[in-house]
Amino acid sequence: MAQAELIMPKMGESIMEATILKWLKKPGDKIEQDESVLEVATDKVDTEVPSTYAGVLKEILAKEGEVVKVGKAIALIATEAAGKEEPTPEPVLTETQSASIAEPSLPVTISNGHAAYDYKSSTRFYSPLVKNIAKEEGIAVAELETIAGTGAEGRVTKKDILGYVQNRKLGKSLTVAPVSAPLVPASVSAGDEIIQMDRMRKMIAERMVDSKRISPHVTSFVEADVTSVVYWRNKVKNEFQKQTGEVLTFTPIFIEAVVLAMKDFPMINVQVDGDKIIKKRDINIGMAVALPSGNLIVPVIRNANQYSIAGLAKAVNDLAKRARENKLKPDELAGGTFTISNVGSFGNVMGTPIIMQPQVAILALGAVQKKPAVIETPYGDSIAIRHKMFLSHSYDHRVVDGALGGSFVRRVADYLEKFEINRSI
Repeated sequence: MAQAELIMPKMGESIMEATILKWLKKPGDKIEQDESVLEVATDKVDTEVPSTYAGVLKEILAKEGEVVKVGKAIALIATEAAGKEEPTPEPVLTETQSASIAEPSLPVTISNGHAAYDYKSSTRFYSPLVKNIAKEEGIAVAELETIAGTGAEGRVTKKDILGYVQNRKLGKSLTVAPVSAPLVPASVSAGDEIIQMDRMRKMIAERMVDSKRISPHVTSFVEADVTSVVYWRNKVKNEFQKQTGEVLTFTPIFIEAVVLAMKDFPMINVQVDGDKIIKKRDINIGMAVALPSGNLIVPVIRNANQYSIAGLAKAVNDLAKRARENKLKPDELAGGTFTISNVGSFGNVMGTPIIMQPQVAILALGAVQKKPAVIETPYGDSIAIRHKMFLSHSYDHRVVDGALGGSFVRRVADYLEKFEINRSI
């Protein structure tokens, strides 16, 4: 039998390494081509790695918990016949769990005195690259442990430590509580059920806490009259599906209004890097999707401003479907510049969403409800039944003031209220 190497595959343009979470096969197991062999984690996604060969797993070269560079051999496979050592085309990875886009760290500077540089003494995991950078920059263990990690399981990434070093050299500092600060323990009584968080839930929890720590959140609310949107959608949805093959929901209409408002207020489409504001060229809209497990995932529609309503409908339906089936690619979870979350799908009228770092704003869409409303007519005011919804806009008060944050969400409502009811498909 011939022998071939199983290589750590590429999982996106910006992903250079992955941590091995779990081997699904053990030495001696038979493997089919494209069968999943192990689970790995990157800063953006957890995924299964399929085999590029059929044969028998001969030897595992990288242990669970080890960080492996893309392109490095992680296992040896005894193939079923000689002459099959040429790899098949690189596999399209199937996502099993994922989390929102990794956010930038908040650098801190803490005096380390004569602390030791033996990183093995730390209880946290650090990749060899991070440890090398820390050693070169004179960052001791005690100081390294204060750096907020944005990688899987709170791991400190290259971006985290380089950002810290940059701000350290500029003399910026921030006092934070120790990483190991004790929390008030939860009480457990007889009959209580203890449920262990799955990996995805732990990542979501860490990133939501980090976002609230990084960004001072402010939320503005606007109630929008979306009667024209409701009537138009009800009028054209059957013909729309015949012409495009897509189901027409409200989501693509809402995304279109958000995109138009972002063009009017481009400073909503920014990110923060230390004391710099990065004004993004592309408008990439993330949309929160609830998974069957109860977790959330945020696939991204890139260059959403270039889509028609039909194009947005197709993108929304495709991403939502593949998200629930765990079939998204890592790159489809990266690069968002603004996020929407449809809390109305759960019957909620409004919410206070948490910003997806490194973005600076997120919009929650409430449930559309029929309400009596005062209507101004040439003959005086009257009361009519209208379709209304609340828009909840949370934004980073470091760079988005109330005037901008409030004006933006008001403009989204304006576009929805002025929606042309006779618009063609």
